Amino acid sequence: MSPNSSSAKAKSRRRGFQRASSLVSNRIQSASETRGFAVTRLLTHWAEVAGPDIASISRPVDISYGRSFGATLTLLTTGANAPMLEMQKDKVIERVNACYGYAAIRKVRITQTAATGFSEGRAIFEPAAKSNAAPTPIAKQAVEATIGVDNSELRQALERLGSNVLLKSK
Repeated sequence: MSPNSSSAKAKSRRRGFQRASSLVSNRIQSASETRGFAVTRLLTHWAEVAGPDIASISRPVDISYGRSFGATLTLLTTGANAPMLEMQKDKVIERVNACYGYAAIRKVRITQTAATGFSEGRAIFEPAAKSNAAPTPIAKQAVEATIGVDNSELRQALERLGSNVLLKSK
């Protein structure tokens, strides 16, 4: 083993824990840059950038850069929602440019497809709804353990932590 590899291992041990997002951020960034997305947040947080009304009927597909300043954002939508999205192009441009921090997008192009997306219905086009499943016995146990906590945010965080700990121990 070379002396450089042992010092690299020692440095990684000293760093401690890392977020999972930091481990894959370089790969996500390079994959999104090949599609023209310099700001990955546009892809990963589309519902926050565009708003829930626009995000529920569209997905960003591509950003193409022409010879002049300003890029073209291509959005994927269904045929029925295309006219509604067409009417909101200015709103989309404004919100996306706010994400970038400057006037990066000049035009929005809309492409239409079936409601399930590409590849014979494998991809779900609608954003996944949050499930309100019935609490499990482990979750009930965690709720009972946090009854005395007054702060609702702290109580919810402790319930999640307790559920994870109880689930891990079983």
